Amino acid sequence: MAKRMLDGYASDFAKFTRKDLLESITKSEGRVIVCETIGTIRPMLGDVTNAEFAAAMGADILLLNVFDVKNPVIEGLPKEAPFDVVRTLKRLTGRPIGINLEPVEEDGTDETDPLWQMADGRKATLENAQRACGMGVDMILLTGNPGMGVSNEAIERTLKLYKENLGDKIVLAAGKMHAAGILKEAAENIITKEDVRRFREAGADILLFPAPGTVPGITTEYVRELVSYAHSLGALTITAIGTSQEGADTDTMRQIAMMCKMTGTDIHHLGDAGYAGMALPENIQAYSVAIRGVRHTYHRMAASILR
Repeated sequence: MAKRMLDGYASDFAKFTRKDLLESITKSEGRVIVCETIGTIRPMLGDVTNAEFAAAMGADILLLNVFDVKNPVIEGLPKEAPFDVVRTLKRLTGRPIGINLEPVEEDGTDETDPLWQMADGRKATLENAQRACGMGVDMILLTGNPGMGVSNEAIERTLKLYKENLGDKIVLAAGKMHAAGILKEAAENIITKEDVRRFREAGADILLFPAPGTVPGITTEYVRELVSYAHSLGALTITAIGTSQEGADTDTMRQIAMMCKMTGTDIHHLGDAGYAGMALPENIQAYSVAIRGVRHTYHRMAASILR
């Protein structure tokens, strides 16, 4: 039996299987925090990775964005063989690690910021997913960065491919935090109940939805309905802040946190846009306190990775 994530230590997480990780999240009853970080830009603390910083502020799971599995870079990490960077980060943080992979259409990208320029190692190919598994990644999130042209149809196709070939090796999450360059899938059309059904049937363990108040038209009631439906299909859910509001003030964080809590979500996601590279550290802590109080927040912050 896996411990609930709230009570787990680094030694527990290191032994987790895919089933254990999902069970641990479920047992935590909506009090798990995922923080997204970018390793290709200078860390906020210079020689300490953004992932380590996010972990220190209360993140339970670390999600690497713009992570190229063919050319892996995490600035601030001690010099390692490229293939070992994920395992090194897990050793230094004591946290499960996920990555984003993007099912981009052949001619779909329309990026407006050089930061998001697509690389082969970020595409949601089977080869890249297999490489991620070999690197020690615990979870793959199929999603899209701004302007990448990632459609829900492409996410569904990729889920089927991964489920058929990877089986139970890794947790599969899927969904979009914003339109990701597909304008017909904007606002309330980012993800629908039909998308939820199709993603789940294709193999998604976890469904991702925009957090209420982060995308035009996305209300608490709308997300609540999607979360309930996903739960009825046996899936877990993530509500995600992916529209740079992770860099807003702490009062905004607390408001979004409570709206997400009311949807019934299992996991709370904070994106990578503070100034750049991770959410503002004070927002990670404020969000954590809002959804689980100081006891569990400080327990996660204070527990040694040697435990």
